[in-house]
Amino acid sequence: MTSKRKMEVCSNEFVESASVKWESMSEGVKKKIMAYNDQIMLVRVEFEMGATGPIHNHPHVQVTNVESGVFEIEIDRKKKILKSGDAFYVPSNAMHGVVCIEAGVLVDVFAPMRADFLEKK
Repeated sequence: MTSKRKMEVCSNEFVESASVKWESMSEGVKKKIMAYNDQIMLVRVEFEMGATGPIHNHPHVQVTNVESGVFEIEIDRKKKILKSGDAFYVPSNAMHGVVCIEAGVLVDVFAPMRADFLEKK
């Protein structure tokens, strides 16, 4: 007999982007929480040109794919320009942020999931 860990928080198994509403994060930045359970979360974040994701940190490990656009990424005071198809990794508690140079979308994966993203404001 195998035991399955019960997931206390979970999204649907199949998620169609059109069915998920955008949520404003800040001026020129909005997100869609696509899929998650208590151990992992996938989030699409759309940026207008010039918008920023301010320098911050969190205990979650983060891996991000640049779906489209061009971004200046800063992780622990190191900066790099990344474009569509590139990716970056943010260790737990590392200071990081982005500046959008050309409008685009980042696809973030967090482990464990960002419970703070699910809180109603």
